[in-house]
Amino acid sequence: MTDPSRPKGPRIIAMANQKGGVGKTTTAINLAAGLVELGYRVLVVDLDPQGNASTGLGITAEKRDLTTYDLVLGEVDAADVIQATDIEGLYISPATVDLSSADIEMISNEKRSFLLHDALRQRSLDAFRLDFVLIDCPPSLSLLTVNAMVAAHSVLVPLQSEFFALEGLSQLMLTVREVRQTANSALRIEGVVLTMYDQRNNLSRQVEADARDNLGDLVFKTVIPRNVRVSEAPSYAMPVLTYDPESKGSQAYRALAEELVVRGG
Repeated sequence: MTDPSRPKGPRIIAMANQKGGVGKTTTAINLAAGLVELGYRVLVVDLDPQGNASTGLGITAEKRDLTTYDLVLGEVDAADVIQATDIEGLYISPATVDLSSADIEMISNEKRSFLLHDALRQRSLDAFRLDFVLIDCPPSLSLLTVNAMVAAHSVLVPLQSEFFALEGLSQLMLTVREVRQTANSALRIEGVVLTMYDQRNNLSRQVEADARDNLGDLVFKTVIPRNVRVSEAPSYAMPVLTYDPESKGSQAYRALAEELVVRGG
């Protein structure tokens, strides 16, 4: 039962695509930074065993004593796992390779699909006054990704502007439908964002045309360009919006953040 004395919870968005290398983590980090620039308080939940979102936000390996693994499987207090980043208002639940065994360990738990859902609704999270939670999913349709979809209000799909880009979407949509039918009837597709877009490239333009023809308004108006600054920023452990605020990549992620806020009403 909902506690009327508690503040309204944050908007939870799962960043999912079972195909690797589509700009999912890059989008999670930089969309979060764009939302913070707009005045929102944002938590990134690193749910990928590679831990790239954690690295990209400056959380070194020695700072990851408690991680998303502990949040999901250790029944620890969320406030003990969440860390502040160097960007005021931006927080992270970091990840390590420990998460790679989480699927196997979850199987025997009768609440296995709801572990992250419950963890993200702990009362201790209220103190962070979060507006958004962005979950960076692993590049697979695993039990971890299902946990993210059960926990989330919506799914945002980064889609690389390359040949076969649309092929994997059908399986992702089927997974969303299954989660709707079994565990989270309110789950919706937030939208599809085209990443690594090169307007000089006929293939990029064709992928965009196909995506808009097939998916209509689900595709964000904003596209994320292929941009060297976006690629460089993670090696300096910061979002591109901090690394090079005036780059085309930064401008695109700011526009995406604004469009996301407008879409959410």
